[in-house]
Amino acid sequence: MKQFTLITVAIFIVSNVFAQIKTDKSQFKSYEPGYYQNSILKDVRNINKKLEKKELHKRFQMDQSGYNIPLKVSDYLSVWANPVISQGNAGTCWAFSTVSFLESEVYRINKKKVKLSEIYTAYWEYVEKAKGFVETRGKSLFSEGSEGNAVTRGWKKYGTVPQSAYTGLLHGRKFHTHSKMFKEMNTYLESLKESNAWNEDQVIETIKGIMNYYIGKPPVSFFVDGKKYTPLTYLKNYIKINPDDYVEILSYKQAPYWKKCEYKVPDNWWHNKDYYNVPLDVFMKIVKKSIKNGYSMSIGGDVSEAGFLRSTQAAMIPNFDIPSEYINEDSRQFRFSNKTTTDDHGMHLVGYTEKDGNDWYLIKDSSSGSRNNDKNAPEFGYYFFHEDYIKLKMMGFTIHKDAVKDILKKF
Repeated sequence: MKQFTLITVAIFIVSNVFAQIKTDKSQFKSYEPGYYQNSILKDVRNINKKLEKKELHKRFQMDQSGYNIPLKVSDYLSVWANPVISQGNAGTCWAFSTVSFLESEVYRINKKKVKLSEIYTAYWEYVEKAKGFVETRGKSLFSEGSEGNAVTRGWKKYGTVPQSAYTGLLHGRKFHTHSKMFKEMNTYLESLKESNAWNEDQVIETIKGIMNYYIGKPPVSFFVDGKKYTPLTYLKNYIKINPDDYVEILSYKQAPYWKKCEYKVPDNWWHNKDYYNVPLDVFMKIVKKSIKNGYSMSIGGDVSEAGFLRSTQAAMIPNFDIPSEYINEDSRQFRFSNKTTTDDHGMHLVGYTEKDGNDWYLIKDSSSGSRNNDKNAPEFGYYFFHEDYIKLKMMGFTIHKDAVKDILKKF
């Protein structure tokens, strides 16, 4: 009788626990043409109402309607950042997110508000990729993508310029598109495998010539506040950013923790091995502590999940994917290893808030998905990330070394 009573009580307790767990629901939702189709593609393709005839696509997604999500930029304590800017149809999120981050760093360190050119950095990254292609005789990846630390690496060699000195927009363009330019460069580079014409100087001049036609020739000097600068003197003497002050923090289980390692993704095309790999709990503590102390970061990971909604601009992990309490180093690595977590997109983490015991992060974004709602609203160009989304799907970030100096001492 006593045993029966204990079993009954146990069943009652377990039943009540499960009854209190909110079961997330899903839905298939049709997406009408949004900012990408109605703004970017109209500029890229010079099309008008042809888009209205396109078939509407349905997407499997989480139903977030029952959640009290902080969906206002004003809900967040945030660092200074420039207004959001679109990357258009170019695959250069790595440049847009990290340049935005470094603009915030200029203000944090020097109290100067500057708008810098993302495409200047992208231009020289294409040059570096072409050099790598020649050096490896076509084995190195040539693509539009890269990693956040490519920006500081590029700045160290080529400097940087203000947006006013180099926009990368020619021929009346409003939005960036590199598809034709990239196709032409890639076709040329692939032809070298057959011609065996591995003359680096000639190759680089050809690549530059293609880019000069599509996005313009970058300046060798320019004036700011009446003073003449080169890209390198502007970096050193005006915005006063030291590229060596920035580090990459990574958390994945396939490499030893507390050691530097290579982030093995295609966009790390130069096989950089300077990623500081830390356990997941340390990774999350750094994110929270840093932004609360005024340090923002350029962060990257996967944005193709059912809980990543363009309609609400919120990113969550539904429990039909994995319950919150089971998100750990193993579930994170499992998704990276089976390629359901990929190195999709780079963004700028600029703010933090706490709501109902959960941490939320304000994400400044350059992609079209964060722009499908009212363009006059303050939320235009932002996402709102639940802590679980970062914990499971964001793989690494670029940050100033002062924000993590206690962590770096352990390496």
